[in-house]
Amino acid sequence: MSLEDAGAKFAIGQLVRHRLFHYRGVVFDVDPVFSASEEWYRKVARTRPPKDQPWYRVLVHGATHVTYVAERNLAKDTSGGPIRHPGVSRLFERFENGFYVPRRRLQ
Repeated sequence: MSLEDAGAKFAIGQLVRHRLFHYRGVVFDVDPVFSASEEWYRKVARTRPPKDQPWYRVLVHGATHVTYVAERNLAKDTSGGPIRHPGVSRLFERFENGFYVPRRRLQ
């Protein structure tokens, strides 16, 4: 199933902003539905976002950690500025026109 078939609103390399916690970040992975453990969901996802919609792994601007976020908690970031995170250079080739271009993976 492609991300378009799953109805994913955001793409890998896209800048996003968390609606509740207001941090900026860049999407580096997308799950068509929730894929973490039930224990994680009970402990961390306190607003109980839907599991049957896309979830995103996001490099957090100005930090060293990543987050796993439900689509309903994200909005497009319109600031246009790059993200400062140590993982950016490992996952992306460059920042171009407000998006990060993913590195090509070796098969």
